Amino acid sequence: MPIAPPRLCSCGNIVPSGERCACQIAGDRARKARHDRNRPSSRERGYNHLWRKAREDYLATHPHCNHPGCYVAASHVDHIIPHRGDDRLFWDRSNWQGLCAHHHNSTKQRLERQAVQP
Repeated sequence: MPIAPPRLCSCGNIVPSGERCACQIAGDRARKARHDRNRPSSRERGYNHLWRKAREDYLATHPHCNHPGCYVAASHVDHIIPHRGDDRLFWDRSNWQGLCAHHHNSTKQRLERQAVQP
């Protein structure tokens, strides 16, 4: 398998193929910190003790990941249509699906980012 040559980062560092420069990692951390400062807490977004109980009940009756071809146990209850603070949509069980951590944290998040961008 051929190995790609190192690349030159915009900061001037030479970065091995498949790796990220320290300036890129630091930039990502700073961007995420800025986002988190403006984001309400999970409790303020509705994920309280009532949600935890409803989540446990849902996962007990829907124990497998809903992603096609995935047979892993579901560990997250995902809102199919993002609720964006709408209580009716938040509590609508027909809008819930069980997902494994991998599909909730990668595939689903990528789809939601694409839907928000023009």
